Amino acid sequence: MNDIEKILTGGGMVFKKKAKEPAGEKKIKFSDFLRGTHGSDSAKWKAGFKYKKALRNSKKKK
Repeated sequence: MNDIEKILTGGGMVFKKKAKEPAGEKKIKFSDFLRGTHGSDSAKWKAGFKYKKALRNSKKKK
């Protein structure tokens, strides 16, 4: 029996949660810099500069 038949006949499929990141390191996300903004293009433009600066600073620490 192949995998598809097992799933269809009642075996089901189990999805696992994503592994957690280490507590000390947090990935920098662009959306973090858009918090509290009004969503205009200028706000997104400024958030882009802040994001790039944060990426540069995180590389310096390593």
